[in-house]
Amino acid sequence: MSKNKNGPRTYNQIHTPRQYTRDKRRFSIYWTWSYPWEANRDVAELDNRFSTMTEVRRVAWPDYESVEYSEKMFLQGIAGTLELFHLSTVRFQALVGEATGHPVAVYQRIDQAGQRLPLDERVLADTDTLMVFGLDHMVTEQEASPQEIDAVREFLKREGTCLILGPHHDVGVSADLKERAMEYAHHGDPLVPRQQRFGKYTRSLMKGLGVPIENRYGLRPAVVKETNQIAPLIAARDLDLHGLLREVTTFNFHPHLPHYALTTEDTKLVRVLARQPIDMSRPHPFTEAGNREFNTFIWMPPNGKRAADILLADSTIFTTLFGGVESLENFWKNLASIPLTSGTQTQQRARHARA
Repeated sequence: MSKNKNGPRTYNQIHTPRQYTRDKRRFSIYWTWSYPWEANRDVAELDNRFSTMTEVRRVAWPDYESVEYSEKMFLQGIAGTLELFHLSTVRFQALVGEATGHPVAVYQRIDQAGQRLPLDERVLADTDTLMVFGLDHMVTEQEASPQEIDAVREFLKREGTCLILGPHHDVGVSADLKERAMEYAHHGDPLVPRQQRFGKYTRSLMKGLGVPIENRYGLRPAVVKETNQIAPLIAARDLDLHGLLREVTTFNFHPHLPHYALTTEDTKLVRVLARQPIDMSRPHPFTEAGNREFNTFIWMPPNGKRAADILLADSTIFTTLFGGVESLENFWKNLASIPLTSGTQTQQRARHARA
């Protein structure tokens, strides 16, 4: 008898709807990419593609020099790197599944078999917290349709729902190659090309929903002096009504995180809950403009017909590829514990939104 505590992995299955349970959230992850288009990108292209697994192994050597990542067991092209992303959320899925009693559903906009799944009632009907991971390269032309935007807007009217948007970085926007070189030297990751622009799908969804935020740059977090530990978050805990940052001091160290730039000055609509200090030892156009931190965690309280909370946090915060797991696990537990229905909580949020 096997002693493996994990259940068997399944593939090519139709999702079985999860039943509503009071105060037990049902989480769903939605990867916005077209898996085939990303995996089939020409590896001779320098920009706007994921690394191949072979490139990852070369740069991270010897971290992946074990049989489970060999050509006998693991995809070696771009598809292998996409699978690393899938594997990196398993711990999050397990923790949230244990906390809520519901498995975390994982969807892809277009999966390995070319099956397309737009955001519609099939995804949303049994979901309380929807996580949209914006890792589609802009060149793959993924964009939210009017029908998808309408479906998500209706989802957000349901009491207790939460939308977590995670558009990734936008590196190398400038046509100035010297500026691109500066950005590359700043983040220092040889696996990220001089131009890597993510998130057309998430941007189109945010525009349709009226989320006044843009993902910009890929910024390297500061570390604690004489260590390789990421510097603590600058948290606005007085604004954190849900306690999402309770016992959370850091996220994880990812060398090119997006700045979530506000395109509105309406502080009732958008609250910056956490900012991340930037590594000032490496020049970047954003720091040369006088910035020392970037927005890393944002909350939009319920507003008008929208009963849902909207959060912005990079998708890497929900993975184990980049460390910082203990503090992250507290963050994940806090997300899982947001009440689905609570008259007192709803009244507090309403008062807070009007403040």
